[in-house]
Amino acid sequence: MKIGLVGYQGSGKSTLFHWLTDIAPDPAKARDAQSAMAPIPEPRVAALCEIYSPKKITKAALEIVDTPGLDRSHEGSAVRLAKIREASCLVVVVAAYAGADPGADLANFEDDLLIADLNIVAGRVTRLREQVKKSRPDRDELVKELQALEPLHESLDAGKPLRDLELTPDQLKATRSFQLFSEKPRLVILNISDDQDPDSATPEELKEMNVLAVSIALQLELAELDDAEREAFCEEMGVAIFDRDQVIRRIMDASQQMLFFTAGEKEVRTWLIPQGATAVDAAGSIHTDLAQGFIRAEVMRCADLVRLGSEREIKAKNLMRQEHKDYVIQDDDILLIRHN
Repeated sequence: MKIGLVGYQGSGKSTLFHWLTDIAPDPAKARDAQSAMAPIPEPRVAALCEIYSPKKITKAALEIVDTPGLDRSHEGSAVRLAKIREASCLVVVVAAYAGADPGADLANFEDDLLIADLNIVAGRVTRLREQVKKSRPDRDELVKELQALEPLHESLDAGKPLRDLELTPDQLKATRSFQLFSEKPRLVILNISDDQDPDSATPEELKEMNVLAVSIALQLELAELDDAEREAFCEEMGVAIFDRDQVIRRIMDASQQMLFFTAGEKEVRTWLIPQGATAVDAAGSIHTDLAQGFIRAEVMRCADLVRLGSEREIKAKNLMRQEHKDYVIQDDDILLIRHN
């Protein structure tokens, strides 16, 4: 899954990219997009390693994409918006320092994205209305698509993002190729100044949203210091270290993804799947052959394994479950896929 860092030019999203990935932004890619992987922190991995002493440890990661910043004058927006559309989840970075109005800035940015969606849907609706007037073999399918898109066109025209609606299967099918911004889940990060308190920096009008306030430049500076220098700096300046792992987990949650585990002496590993995914989906994320030959999933809870200390004790307590392919994966699940 691609996580798109988006915002206006100068918002601080490239600094956020640097902080989250430890990869410095490449100026040559300012008009394109730069991506890097950010491992997802998972403290339960350490406990599993104590039990299995694995030869290998692998953590799932998010692909973080620093997309081109939009210009408030809208110059060159079409090309930049095309790069943003490739992301599955948006992290909207909003400047909230030096007298900025983050509420207005965010509203304007959301309007820019919504208008871009409206133009795409309106164009398709206009073409469909012309096409259904003609006698053609696929007319019934075109009518069905038009009926699916017209309510969405009305919602966008009224300024309502599609993520606030419950789309029908026909509507999801009709919009799938559009990669509409207003369908994508998102997290808003307010880029505050060094002397602002993150707990009180969020404007009242944004408190209902999924918002995180952080001084990005300060946290990048702290991350680049060694432990002794960092501690001395924080004490002298009276600032606190913001947990980068917490931000990565917030982004994962916003993207509606979750982790499951596989564990053994060869490898302890975390895997990323969409929330609500089934056992056969999880099998497929490991390898397509496991999904095709799926028989059952043997499932235990990580908390039970850590508490009891071994799989033998798990089985002795009848805590190893046999689950079918439609079993919905839960947080804390450790899976062993049985397959042909």
